[in-house]
Amino acid sequence: MGKKTKKSEVDVVLIGAGIMSATLGTLINELSPDINIEIVERLDLVAAESSDAWNNAGTGHSALCELNYTPEQADGSVKIAKAIDIAEQFEISKQFWTYLVEQDILKNPSEFIRQVPHMSAVFGEKDVNFLRTRFETMEKETLFKGMEYTEDKATLSNWIPLMMENRDNEEKIAATRVDMGTDVNFGTLTRDLVQHLQTKENITLSLNQEVRDIKREDDARWEIEIKDLNNGEKRKIKAKFVFIGAGGHSLLLLEKSGIPEAKGYGGFPVGGQWLRCKNKDIIQKHNAKVYGKASVGAPPMSVPHLDTRYIDGEQALLFGPYAGFSTKFLKKGSYFDLPASIKLSNIRPMISAGLDNLDLTKYLITEVMKSPSDKLDALKQFMPTAKLEDWGIEIAGQRVQVIKKDPKHGGILEFGTEVVSSADGSIAALLGASPGASTSVAIMINLLKRCFPERAKSDAYRKKLREMIPSWGKKLNDDAVLCEEVRRRSQAALQLS
Repeated sequence: MGKKTKKSEVDVVLIGAGIMSATLGTLINELSPDINIEIVERLDLVAAESSDAWNNAGTGHSALCELNYTPEQADGSVKIAKAIDIAEQFEISKQFWTYLVEQDILKNPSEFIRQVPHMSAVFGEKDVNFLRTRFETMEKETLFKGMEYTEDKATLSNWIPLMMENRDNEEKIAATRVDMGTDVNFGTLTRDLVQHLQTKENITLSLNQEVRDIKREDDARWEIEIKDLNNGEKRKIKAKFVFIGAGGHSLLLLEKSGIPEAKGYGGFPVGGQWLRCKNKDIIQKHNAKVYGKASVGAPPMSVPHLDTRYIDGEQALLFGPYAGFSTKFLKKGSYFDLPASIKLSNIRPMISAGLDNLDLTKYLITEVMKSPSDKLDALKQFMPTAKLEDWGIEIAGQRVQVIKKDPKHGGILEFGTEVVSSADGSIAALLGASPGASTSVAIMINLLKRCFPERAKSDAYRKKLREMIPSWGKKLNDDAVLCEEVRRRSQAALQLS
């Protein structure tokens, strides 16, 4: 897919050919088509790491089913502010994809997005009470209208027959369901976006190219040293702006830049595995993304779910993910990634965060020690009839959770995504994990506002942004009419039904 370039100077370098760089590159090209861009990727494929379908949860994270976005409070109430924020951001992503389909930039939406119901399911009286309160709180909000709740066994058997088969009739179980949920193949979406960018004369994709160093020049531009992994040759590019969207590797590259804003950041890598169903008859019996409650100490990416996916045109069924620990920052990374990331500026925050998250450490050690039969036991809570011979292990992607300085604790572990940029906005990096891919459009638009402030203030820029995302600057949750309007448009363009 790559085009060799002899250019030594460009306006923008995007490091990493995943969903974040693809989204940022597409936004830049639509808003400022005069900007020259080079996308640099160390692997020989686009979207082969965190954005790949087998490495990514694939859920259009819109807080419809993810219980970790709606924490229970000490008084039994449920806080939903984060859920509303994430739902707003996913609607922005859908509007942008809708615009790209209408412009014939994305030609086959069914290849990257499909409608799959989003459900939450819980077991036991305590969690049933929590889910009921969550539903009663969320259904009042515009973004969550249409959510259904039931404890009725007959209704549950209709919604999730595979999960109700041979289940103890005395067991307390409840579920919520939202039919407009989505499954998103971010690998396919990324490749479609990059393929379109490659048709532009001023945009270049360079594969098998590893960034070895990033230095600031006297003229305020950045010099990026790159090694060609095919022949070992080195080259240098000068750029006015650099975006580091290299998944777990972003932290290491950000540290190379030497910007003061990067000091104090650390990373905690979390690996994962799925159980992947091999029995087509079982796969066909389940059509939903069903999320449960996470174990104590579990990171958000390890919230258990029985998950219908569409990958390469075929329906698949996954359960997990089961977390694990590796010192790699990428699935195809190095075991030296974690040690290499430790600097004098971040060692205290990393130690403090480690001491404050002993439950997480214990959880990861327990997960690593689990045998296949132990993994099956976790699945059986969701699917009582599960048999080991129907499932195989699929290795998931690596995620690096953000560790940052904190005046009280010394360092805290953040579950989410964070953009770190220099004071002048000439370099920025995206750190962290879920729900990053689903909220990529909103994240990248905010990055453009921070890093290209003069362009972002122009009338032409604002007009184009509003054309692509009609709700930009407004809150859909506060405007039921606008919410219905943009959702109807997205449903039609993205062929969701």
